Amino acid sequence: MGNRASKLVRGLTLGCISVMFNIAIANQIVLAASTKSAKCNILAYVTEKDPQGLNVRSGASARNRIIGKIPTNETVKIVSVSGNWVQITNASGGFKGTGWVSLPKLGISTRGYNTNGVNLYASANQQSRKVGRVPSSINLNLLGCRGDWARVEYLGVKGWLARQDQCGVALTSCS
Repeated sequence: MGNRASKLVRGLTLGCISVMFNIAIANQIVLAASTKSAKCNILAYVTEKDPQGLNVRSGASARNRIIGKIPTNETVKIVSVSGNWVQITNASGGFKGTGWVSLPKLGISTRGYNTNGVNLYASANQQSRKVGRVPSSINLNLLGCRGDWARVEYLGVKGWLARQDQCGVALTSCS
């Protein structure tokens, strides 16, 4: 009887290990699919308050190695987005090269000088529905990007800001 019980325990153990292994593989597949990056071509500025600056990492995760720092208010060029991380290249100060930074640590402003402001669109297309209007020279929460469009939030309204209405430089008017 003891031999039978031993075989049953080994069988159940191997079965459980197999199930856990398959779940881990499935989770990795889902994670890989959810972190697909999109190409971007916009400028933004660093809003990080840490006096040491914004960490630039070797990949799109806080677990990746820090490869540089960018001071607050410096301009970065965003070349792709993956979840809450953006790949940047050649910051205006403090970092040269390509790396990844946390998206919530970046900002963008509106242009629209001498106008009644700029439009926010439902999608990254000027033929899409207008979802709001933003005054000129306003700092916005940057939520993402696609091509040369910036996804932003202003007073709870989320929408897309066209390239000609963006200012990715913190300390000028972009006029």
